Amino acid sequence: MIKLQVSGMTCDGCARAIERIVRKQDPQATVSVDLATGRMEASTTAPVAAVVQAIEAAGYGAAPA
Repeated sequence: MIKLQVSGMTCDGCARAIERIVRKQDPQATVSVDLATGRMEASTTAPVAAVVQAIEAAGYGAAPA
């Protein structure tokens, strides 16, 4: 389980973008994004570093929650 604090999300489209980013790393991932708190949780086999790097490459901030 990966738990991250994601910054820079301003709308539901941003939250969906984060979900797509994680699923691109692991198509079988189960992802939950809470826009209000900026928290993202994912049950995934993808390495945390790869997920963080992909989120940051998309222009968002990501740090362990």
